[in-house]
Amino acid sequence: MGETWATLGVDLHLETGGEASRSGVRKGLTDALREAVRGGRLAPGTRLPSSRSLAADLGIARNTVADAYADLVAEGWLTARQGSGTRVAERVITPPARPTPPRRKGGAPTYDLTPGTPDLSAFPRTEWLKAARRAMTAAPNEALGYGDPRGRFELREALALYLARARGVRTDPDRIVITAGFVHGLSILGRVLRTRGLRQVTVESYGLDVHWNLLHRAGLRTAALDFDELGTCTAGLGSGAGASKAVLLTPAHQFPMGVPLSPDRRAAAVDWARREGGLILEDDYDGEFRYDRQPVGALQGLDPEHVVYLGTASKSLAPGLRLGWMVLPSALRDEVVGEKDAAGLSCGVLDQLTLAEFITSGAYDRHVRAARLRYRHRRDQLVAALAERAPETRATGIAAGLHAVVELPQGTEQSVVQAANWERLAVQGLSRFRHPLAGARRRDALVVGYGTPAEHAWAGALEALCRVLP
Repeated sequence: MGETWATLGVDLHLETGGEASRSGVRKGLTDALREAVRGGRLAPGTRLPSSRSLAADLGIARNTVADAYADLVAEGWLTARQGSGTRVAERVITPPARPTPPRRKGGAPTYDLTPGTPDLSAFPRTEWLKAARRAMTAAPNEALGYGDPRGRFELREALALYLARARGVRTDPDRIVITAGFVHGLSILGRVLRTRGLRQVTVESYGLDVHWNLLHRAGLRTAALDFDELGTCTAGLGSGAGASKAVLLTPAHQFPMGVPLSPDRRAAAVDWARREGGLILEDDYDGEFRYDRQPVGALQGLDPEHVVYLGTASKSLAPGLRLGWMVLPSALRDEVVGEKDAAGLSCGVLDQLTLAEFITSGAYDRHVRAARLRYRHRRDQLVAALAERAPETRATGIAAGLHAVVELPQGTEQSVVQAANWERLAVQGLSRFRHPLAGARRRDALVVGYGTPAEHAWAGALEALCRVLP
């Protein structure tokens, strides 16, 4: 069978200049090849297309390519051997200089106790691969198309069943929208709320500035609720024409303070939403991890028509999966789906199908239970180490989650964070998470992410922490 255009060999992109004469084309091709080798785009040993296939690709005569190859062989840029084809010569190529990134003071951290990430070394790779193979085997061909902007039905169905069982969420697959993580979902909601005429969203006194800034970019102001030992003070939710009609809460496990919203305040928040026609954005970022208390169900279960439930696989599995979900009130669903579709950012189908299989097979529950035991053990070790080696500190917010608030003597937070930096220990002070408009009393503390280190690094990270505490 003769050689066809589709089987001519490797692809090679060249800018030849497009001169019309034969000598001009040859020179342009020679210069382009030489520059590709000199600049390192064609690495030493790279096999080039045959003169016939490159000529066909470029639409020029085969002899022109052969002559260009011969010129570069003579110059030493290329080599040509019988049976081996034409290749880039083995020679030292000096790549263009790249700017050296600035070095961090004290060097890169040896240990990482920043909150927000699970132990990535414990990701269930083997079980995930098994689920991926099963999911791909069963997937219909249409699954690989553009698909439904809400996400794959298989995952929405699996989540509807799982969230009802494990988190007390009341929903069905049609009201679930798959997102590329929590921030993606909040971004979509922010734009929808602004389109609806909202100008302000109330947030908690302590939280993540990335969330507040995201709402600001959507054209929304943020106002902060007070905070006390019972959690966020939902009595501060206002009423009337000038009050916020939306609030962002972490009711199951306030981030970063770690306390659940009390039953009375949960009820007060839902009553406010019903009375004012308001909307609660519920961030259930780590609801699966609890240790010394009964699980706190999702606030959404109290009123599915006034609460948007936002969940994520970032804490239970890994943030790199970029998988999250929104459970929407029926009145909001079409607007959110339309906004997500218009933005054009969707989630990878293969990961969606794999997560669906991972959940329905029971592997997700097994992984969460194993992780819960592992993180509880670390939590217990942290509390014991503080009691023995840093008695002036106290760990709070430890009944659930992947982090603890380590309270410090007043006025010492900045110096402790600085000492940690010199110890090459990455840890953040509580003030880092305080809203600029918060009225709550300032507290000195560290937010210690005990779920972050790999298992082999946990003991060293705990030791480094104890060295810097007063």
